[in-house]
Amino acid sequence: MRKALKYGILIFGVLILIGFTLKGQITHEQFDSEKWKNWTESESELSLRWDMMNSLRNNHELNGKTETEIIELLGNPETKSDSEFGYYLGMAKQGISTGHLTIYFDQNKKVKSLKVHRS
Repeated sequence: MRKALKYGILIFGVLILIGFTLKGQITHEQFDSEKWKNWTESESELSLRWDMMNSLRNNHELNGKTETEIIELLGNPETKSDSEFGYYLGMAKQGISTGHLTIYFDQNKKVKSLKVHRS
């Protein structure tokens, strides 16, 4: 009985620790194209784009979209090359980290993949 109680307390403690670690990391901010495009980093909205990333990835199939479709959805990228677009995401809610979304295009100018970076 004592062993089960010790393990129960240990598991409960670990769950509490995980909860505190993830607090603020997972948001439920719904992606809004207009908010995304018109976002300016301000004290009240330091991480708006970062907060919308889960919704964007889960609810919008980006793979296969054209460059034009991406610009319609996300606006003009902050950085651009022949094969990728880059979007600044703002504060990443871990210390002083910021986020960046990179969208990679294939030779037909369609999205082949994307990556979210934290730096």
